[in-house]
Amino acid sequence: MSLSQPVSPLLPASTALAPRPGDRVVVGLSGGVDSAVSAMLLRDQGFEVIGVFMKNWEDDAACNAREDLVDAASVADCLGIEIDAVNFSAEYQQRVFAYFLAEYQAGRTPNPDILCNTEIKFRAFLEHAFALGADWVATGHYARARRSPAGTELLRGLDTNKDQSYFLHRLSQAQIRRVLFPVGELPKPEVRALARAAGLPVHAKRDSTGICFIGERPFREFLGRYLKGQPGPMQTPQGRVVGEHQGLMFHTLGQRQGLGIGGPGEPWYVAGKDLERNVLIVVQGHDHPALLCQQVELEDCAWINGSTPTGAGLSARLRYRQEDLACTLTELGAGSVRLQFGTPQWAVTPGQFGVLYRGEVCLGGGVIR
Repeated sequence: MSLSQPVSPLLPASTALAPRPGDRVVVGLSGGVDSAVSAMLLRDQGFEVIGVFMKNWEDDAACNAREDLVDAASVADCLGIEIDAVNFSAEYQQRVFAYFLAEYQAGRTPNPDILCNTEIKFRAFLEHAFALGADWVATGHYARARRSPAGTELLRGLDTNKDQSYFLHRLSQAQIRRVLFPVGELPKPEVRALARAAGLPVHAKRDSTGICFIGERPFREFLGRYLKGQPGPMQTPQGRVVGEHQGLMFHTLGQRQGLGIGGPGEPWYVAGKDLERNVLIVVQGHDHPALLCQQVELEDCAWINGSTPTGAGLSARLRYRQEDLACTLTELGAGSVRLQFGTPQWAVTPGQFGVLYRGEVCLGGGVIR
């Protein structure tokens, strides 16, 4: 399933490259500490701040939406700003969750958080914010935006442990040019300290993790509600059957836990999926050659400045929690590129995203084929 192309939101008439005190800024208030401090910093800098809480999933029990709304409203009350609650559940179902299911059905492992940013937080939310008369919008992401007459660059957040540019890499110029990231210049401990000093009620609230709509439930149980698993054999690359799986969609490349394969020798890992035969390919040993590859193809690429990057000095991340990998890029056409690495990479997973950087600048990326 191909990703949709970003639709340019309706931008305000102002062409200012930098926000000015008095400008109206609509802040996405999630109920967490990062967006709360973002709103506080903007208010203290003299902006007219309005908060918006986005509900993206109807099952409150799964993603704590009701609790988060209460927290967001408490933050708004503490800061003395207005708050608006808007329901984007229908848009989320159509633009994010349908893609999530289609990718798992096709044997891949998607990252819905990236599509949520592109389609909901920086599309539906932007359109809503500008309808409220916003000059700018702001979120609590750990990233930065650098503006010039030539366009806007997306930069890493200064806190390397929290940098979220990876999740924002599909944003277009139309989406990023009017966005502010107030905590992108701050380390997370300082954000919590500012919240505590200001008496914000969420100063000690733990960070949200995982995908909202799954919540605390086991992943296999959740996915099984929407997709029917088809049992089949687990085989070695040589064709020896060593176990049975309950559905290819429940497994991802590099997976070690939950395979249920006993016996002597090194641990077993998922190394591939044969969809036509409904076979899960497994190997023994973390460094088995079947788990390694030195080049990767990306499709459905999106570039923040609108064109495929060229030249030297490129690096890539093939998963969020990963150090940058030096690479060379070859354009393949039709929105696809090939990345070549100096050393083999482990368990590169189709459906995940490869994201390109040059220094501190996030350039964009694509879906791992």
